[in-house]
Amino acid sequence: MGQSSSSQPSHGGDMLSSFEKFYKDFKMESKIISQEAINSIQSSLKAGDLQSAGSVINNALRDINNAPLSIAVIGETGTGKSSFINAIRRLGNEEEGAAPAGFIGITMERKKYEHPKLPNVTLWELPGIGPFKFPPHEYLEKMKFREYDFFIIISATRFKTSDAQLCSAIKKMKKNFYFVRTKIDCDLHNIKMFHPNKFNEQEILEKIHNDCVNNLKKANVSDPQVFLISSFQLANYDFPRLDSTLVRDLPEHKRHIFMQYLPNITEATIDGKRESLRKKVWLEAMRAGASAFVPMMGYISDKDMETLKDTLTLYRVYFGLDDSSLKMIAKDLDVSVEKLKENLNFPHLLSAEKDEKSLGEKLWRYVENFCSVSGGPIASGIYFNKIFYLQNFVLETVASDAKVLLKKQISKYFEDSRQAYLPQDVGNENGKSKTASS
Repeated sequence: MGQSSSSQPSHGGDMLSSFEKFYKDFKMESKIISQEAINSIQSSLKAGDLQSAGSVINNALRDINNAPLSIAVIGETGTGKSSFINAIRRLGNEEEGAAPAGFIGITMERKKYEHPKLPNVTLWELPGIGPFKFPPHEYLEKMKFREYDFFIIISATRFKTSDAQLCSAIKKMKKNFYFVRTKIDCDLHNIKMFHPNKFNEQEILEKIHNDCVNNLKKANVSDPQVFLISSFQLANYDFPRLDSTLVRDLPEHKRHIFMQYLPNITEATIDGKRESLRKKVWLEAMRAGASAFVPMMGYISDKDMETLKDTLTLYRVYFGLDDSSLKMIAKDLDVSVEKLKENLNFPHLLSAEKDEKSLGEKLWRYVENFCSVSGGPIASGIYFNKIFYLQNFVLETVASDAKVLLKKQISKYFEDSRQAYLPQDVGNENGKSKTASS
């Protein structure tokens, strides 16, 4: 039976209450739909026009799902462009499909690199402007500058006058650009080797950063944004600040895909992915609620199970828990994939093998916890929509598993670093070497 028209305003009022509650604490830079769309949805819900609200949400979701993102990475040979591109594509330098590192000759051709699992995002490796004699604006025309959302200009030493000239041309074309100084880990290591007694990492990083900024300012680049990174230690130095800056500067509808593109380098990155996905799931639930009031069901249908399986597969890719990613992590941690999965919840999510509870029972427990944290359900509102609960149930599980793996990787990194600086016989019983004590 369809809903009577007299019940629509009440339903719209409940949805408006849910909508305003969900968006009131959002920071502007974290939104994945425009303020204009938000205002339009609110106006439609206030008027009880669910059809118009659903239409605006549908258009916003279409833009999010189909948004292409094109990133230009510019730099001279040897600056670390390839390693940077591989790092943010979550690929090792020797993996299939990785950007080749090393000197391969000077060419005016750009190279295209797609993410192996997120085809909406494309990175373009562009040659540095230095070896070429024509003006920056002509270079940009040859490199098809109109196709890129933003430019990342890479150097492994100090930024040159040609880099600054290039930025001036990009700025005139009203595109965003960012300076990335790579190989910071190598710089720090070399300085520490030569000056171990005077070594102060923070002071050195600040000096390198200021040197880059001052040189760019001398070349008439105002307020340059400089980020010091290591492509092999993304969680250290300025890469977290770089990714948050890029997310902030992107148009709202492109933020979501970029967040899912980023490697899991910190818990903050994982939380950012989760929050972006929660917003998208919430919009999908709102769209369904605007089309027809769908209360929370007491059972899970075959169609629901298929949807959950597809959602789990997608979220595993986003959070680096797909099979190929798990194999790589297991190799780094020197354990089997099966051993790696023992502390993860997603393999048992859609079955009752682990705790003998049915999926329905697991879901209701999640609903109870969610409602207690969020202050209780809103009567007849979006929080009773099954779509919202089911997809968030999967999302929270996968995000939690991603943090478990991140902690394991961080522990392994620090243990390897500690062992690298220990004398060979430290830690062995009675000071004996492993060979002697075996």
